[in-house]
Amino acid sequence: MEWQELTPQQIVAELDKYIVGQERAKRIVAIALRNRYRRKMLPEDLRDEVAPKNILMIGPTGVGKTEIARRLARLVKAPFVKVEATKFTEVGYVGRDVDGMVRDLVDASVRMVEQEKMAEVEYQAEELANLRLIEALGLVPTPRRRRRASIPFPFGREVEEPSGEGDDEESSRIERLRRHYLLRMKSGEFDDEEVEIEVEEQTPQLYVNVIGPQGMEQVGFDPADILGSLFPKRKRKRRMKVKDARRVLMQEEAQKLIDRDEVVREAIRRAEEDGIIFIDEMDKIAGREKGYGPDVSREGVQRDLLPIVEGSTVMTRYGPVHTHHILFIAAGAFHVTKPSDLIPELQGRFPLRVELDPLTKEDFKRILVEPENALVKQYTALLAT
Repeated sequence: MEWQELTPQQIVAELDKYIVGQERAKRIVAIALRNRYRRKMLPEDLRDEVAPKNILMIGPTGVGKTEIARRLARLVKAPFVKVEATKFTEVGYVGRDVDGMVRDLVDASVRMVEQEKMAEVEYQAEELANLRLIEALGLVPTPRRRRRASIPFPFGREVEEPSGEGDDEESSRIERLRRHYLLRMKSGEFDDEEVEIEVEEQTPQLYVNVIGPQGMEQVGFDPADILGSLFPKRKRKRRMKVKDARRVLMQEEAQKLIDRDEVVREAIRRAEEDGIIFIDEMDKIAGREKGYGPDVSREGVQRDLLPIVEGSTVMTRYGPVHTHHILFIAAGAFHVTKPSDLIPELQGRFPLRVELDPLTKEDFKRILVEPENALVKQYTALLAT
């Protein structure tokens, strides 16, 4: 069943497979997810006006706050990123700016879409990789190139000499050999053979500081994306077993088969429409600072976070990304501080609040045996190997 067809009750049932208790929190996130799908069914002019209701989870460490959000994202195949509020600092201080969480979300979305597209072309990529391996092993002779006529032709063009019957016979023989060795390659007959292949070198990602709407921002980019059309990618030779070389070459061939622009467009759309950002340790930036000490930028981080949660445009290396319909789920223990210690504007951007129950002795027993990924089941499977 597709996730779009799931009702809130069915979503809760899916979460119950992995998370013990916390029924109210599960219901709230299930309704938020269902409302996301309902929004997509609205007319386009009204769709943009409906913003997601962000959620604030309150509860001690280990009760399932992060796992609920992570399982929800995995259920709907949505881009998901978890960040810690304490890792960010006010603009002008040393540390990450809050815009970084949106860039992380887009990076996660690109990886997700890229994996899906590569899975679609896996068969073609494997065929091409096997053909390259056959050539690298020298199993099939290279066909002779046709000679070009040395007779000048008007307008500087040259014509090819007509191919003879011998060339056609040779091409047919090579093609039959290629098909023969392709079947043997697929059967795994050559998997343990050593082969030397040429692979493209991966260029390291570079980071530059740019001036954005909220001050200095750090943006990463791949030089190959900019200079790829001017300079060919460098290649280097590697020696490995055929079964390992096949994986490397399949990755390389799949990258050539997919449309990179389409991947980026789809990734940005998913990040904007379906993305989920989980902000942990929200309680650590609550409260009013005294103007000195290590907590000098707590309120500043809240104010920097406000436009992101309200809806703004963040520049990424893939282009501008709008945060208006990203679902934000914040969480914190709030032992020392209270949600009311957050600045009023930020409190209003998290209208749904849910308190998670502390785990009891009985809950710990259930956690060990009931979830599909329970520790007892994991160790039982390990001991069976």
